[in-house]
Amino acid sequence: MLTPGRPRTLDEYVAALRRLKVEAGNPSITDITRHIHASWGKAGRPCSEWPARSTVGNCFQPGRRRPSIDLMLAVVEALVNGDVALVVQWRQALRRVLGETGGTSFTSVRDELPADLPKFLGRTEFLTRFATGGIVALDGMAGLGKTALAVHLGHRWTRSGRVTGPVLFADLHGIDAACPPACPEAVLESFLRLLNVPCDQIPPDLPARARLFQRRLAGSRALVVLDNVSNAAQVRPLLPPAGCHAIVTSRARLQNLPSASLPPLTPIEALELLRHDGGPRLFDASSAIRVAEASEGHPQSLSIIARHLREHPGWTLDDYVEPMAALALEGGLRDALALSDRALPPEARRLLRLLTLHPSGVFDVHAASALANLSPRTVQRLLDVLLTAHLLEYAGHGRYHFHGLVRAFATERLGVDEPVSHSRRALERLLDHSGLRLAS
Repeated sequence: MLTPGRPRTLDEYVAALRRLKVEAGNPSITDITRHIHASWGKAGRPCSEWPARSTVGNCFQPGRRRPSIDLMLAVVEALVNGDVALVVQWRQALRRVLGETGGTSFTSVRDELPADLPKFLGRTEFLTRFATGGIVALDGMAGLGKTALAVHLGHRWTRSGRVTGPVLFADLHGIDAACPPACPEAVLESFLRLLNVPCDQIPPDLPARARLFQRRLAGSRALVVLDNVSNAAQVRPLLPPAGCHAIVTSRARLQNLPSASLPPLTPIEALELLRHDGGPRLFDASSAIRVAEASEGHPQSLSIIARHLREHPGWTLDDYVEPMAALALEGGLRDALALSDRALPPEARRLLRLLTLHPSGVFDVHAASALANLSPRTVQRLLDVLLTAHLLEYAGHGRYHFHGLVRAFATERLGVDEPVSHSRRALERLLDHSGLRLAS
């Protein structure tokens, strides 16, 4: 299969990409687009980010100034059938062409919003709460639709006239299997280029770049959308000045930012999403309600089930109630949760697995301490880490619980990562703890 060679310009890179397409059997743009949609859907990326056929076709056209790096590499992956070594070579060549060096400079920046969903469903409370714009950080577990909501909010603010200045969008790869988190310096350089700052006038250090960025946007009522942020330090230099708007998305709660945690969908919203995505074969209302309840209001899971229903005409809605978690994990959620899991410290990862041994799934710090064989003080710190990462939920009165899909994922990992003998001893400690509490 063709390697990229050493292209010096983006046009040379595109020419090499055209040759790769021919060598790969010259698949149609439609087939390449379908491959990308399937790959991104399985990885848990929202439909709002999926490229149109014409956008994929543009990847093969010369004269492009600001390509979508994610999309260019997705095209390469489709043409080389996922050959990792070849994808790495094409990625490195693209970085060289764009003047980027090293993983931390790998950024995905554009001067427009991604396309909005044709029909955005639910989240009425958030749309009302943030109707006037401002700065908001949306956080929540994987698959809750943070990016889709951020993009939809941005389009609403633009249409309403609240945004009248430049629009900047960046994927910061905070949790991303393909590349490390983008460094603020590289993102600011890309932003400043999009704001027509000549390369020789872009300062070399982060503070100076941040100050220039602030000056360029002052008084402009611009919009900056920062997607998939890893932590507050990554995003802080990228926020616009007062009078502008910003939307930040992250799987973790970000300190010192006006944050809003995205909850699961309400039962009515979940039912509406299932009806919309399930196609004309639906709809038995009572069965759909049971499926929506089994999903615990998780949008990505409902979309996975709806897609499966469309592709498997022999299944009825009732067939999905029991295997909901297994189908959702297999349909792409497992990969998304694995990325959140990998970002945890080792002690927190182990605690997440051991907590699935609790029979009721609702526990306090002392029960968790017994399972982990750690002090309550240490376990409280780890529980806070899991809460911040949205891998646990607070049930009130000092008690915690899992979302069902996180519990299913963590149960899988327990069987792989924890010796059975260790799990047995953890259960024995929990039983001893429970017996002592009953005795007292």
